[in-house]
Amino acid sequence: MKDEKFDDIGFAKLDVSRENRTGTSEAIFCPGKTKEQLLKILETFAKNGCSVLGTKCTREQADFVQEMLNGTPGKSGATDAPAIRYDETSRILTMKVKRTAKRSANAKVARAGRSLKDSVAVCCAGTADLPIAEEAAQTAEFFGAKVERHFDVGIAGLHRLLSKMDEIRKADVVIAVAGMEGALAGVIAGLTKAPVIAVPTSVGYGSSFNGLSPLLTMLNTCAEGVSVVNIDNGYGAAVSAVRMLRIKK
Repeated sequence: MKDEKFDDIGFAKLDVSRENRTGTSEAIFCPGKTKEQLLKILETFAKNGCSVLGTKCTREQADFVQEMLNGTPGKSGATDAPAIRYDETSRILTMKVKRTAKRSANAKVARAGRSLKDSVAVCCAGTADLPIAEEAAQTAEFFGAKVERHFDVGIAGLHRLLSKMDEIRKADVVIAVAGMEGALAGVIAGLTKAPVIAVPTSVGYGSSFNGLSPLLTMLNTCAEGVSVVNIDNGYGAAVSAVRMLRIKK
């Protein structure tokens, strides 16, 4: 590990070589950080030539860093300013650094956004699950995967899911996002050869216990080939899917 590097900025130690070690750059968990801390983190990653992604980002945080990095000419260099994008639904913040940026961590070419030939199907049970489904979809796209979206295909209207199964079966990995009772992942796993990554969401009425009920359903499914991530962790599901695709190649 002697060649691995991090950038110590006092309140955070940023893993600027993670991309070359694991294939995906460090992600920023935005809750709990001030907008000034988030800005400093992004500036430091940009200095190191790292394209990064932030999850659970608020509009206030996003507006601040966009103004400071994109809205101030010369802040990061007129031609080298990173591209900051924010999606309201997924609360995903992305920063893409131009390939001409200096890479202080090492000389390897950045992998973030490198195209993968295989695809991920992101399925969600209901419209209320869209934020987590989009977190998964946009994370997978950020890391180069082709994504097909199949939304509002929950089991309460099973014919909706069955009408999309021919398309879902074409995917190399399936991410199934569901709240309430969380049965979607097990149903899909019984109808496709692809591995299924199940994402329980905190969507539901009282006895869903903020996602615990779908989590337990997914963990206890009798359908083979289902792996389960934590509640509302669309990001983690997407990274797992991308790593599966990279091994497959």
